[in-house]
Order: sequence, then structure tokens, then C-alpha cells
Amino acid sequence: MPISISLKTGSRVDMVDITSLVQKEVSKAGAEEGMCFVYVPHTTAGVTINEGADPAVCEDIIAKLKELVPPNAGYRHMEGNADSHIKASLIGNSVSVIVEKGRLVLGTWQKIFFCEFDGPRSRRVYVNLVK
Repeated sequence: MPISISLKTGSRVDMVDITSLVQKEVSKAGAEEGMCFVYVPHTTAGVTINEGADPAVCEDIIAKLKELVPPNAGYRHMEGNADSHIKASLIGNSVSVIVEKGRLVLGTWQKIFFCEFDGPRSRRVYVNLVK
């Protein structure tokens, strides 16, 4: 059964490191081996794995997405957040991570990031473990 993690984002666009929250759920579930799926059920947010050691990486990703998909660029979506939908589609809504010996198998610098594109908001992330 999927586990739900609630979080609040603080700005319109942000990348929030959720690695420790996901690891906490893996540990609580007692998962020793298997796969961990992280899914974001929102159309203006996503999830990705990338470098977490240097905050400039997230800043660069956000800046490049803004350049590629600027807000208010004459989109037809009337709600005013079309850029958020496009950015979420580019990033994607799920990642999968191997679990080994009760730990997420991530590279030395890798972290799991919740990507907010239409905040600030209260959001939900689902974690599902397959043993």
C-alpha cells in the first residue's frame, strides 16, 4: 500500500530535497531489499533525482526551465499556470530507486527532489515499496 508524505512548498518554483523523508518511510516499512517508487500526483509539480551537494545545481535547473518555458508566454491555458504544467511534464511525476540493506541506493551526490512549479502549496508525495 502506498505511503503518503505531506509537504508545503514555500515559493512558486522550488526544488525540495525529500530524500530523508523517503528514506524514513523505507526504514519504517522495514524494507530490506526491493524497489522504492516515488510518485507525485500533481499536474504542476514533479520529482527528479539529481545532485544534492551543490545548491547551484537546483538553481541552474530552475533557471534553465524558466528560460525554456517562461511564464506568461502567450499560452492558451486560461488559469495562468501553463508554464507549470509544461515544466512538470518535462521533469516527470515519478522516480524509482533500488533498496538494498534497508537503504535507498543513490549515487554519492544524488538526492530525490520534489519540484514545485506552481506554489506555494500543500502537496503530497506517494512512496510505494515493492519487496
